[in-house]
Amino acid sequence: MARHPRPDLPGIPQHVIQRGNNRLPCFLDDGDRHRYLTVLAQALPRFGCRLHAYVLRPNGVRDN
Repeated sequence: MARHPRPDLPGIPQHVIQRGNNRLPCFLDDGDRHRYLTVLAQALPRFGCRLHAYVLRPNGVRDN
């Protein structure tokens, strides 16, 4: 069953988590991590988001 959409209220921070499928790694090397951060940096202003903190872990990402 799909997860319900999270409420999106202006000005309210969200805790976002991305995980690898079946707990597999999301990043295989530093190049993967660099590319992810590059795409993230481009997406933030495009969608009007601010990022306060992040953690890149081998099998997932936590954005706060």
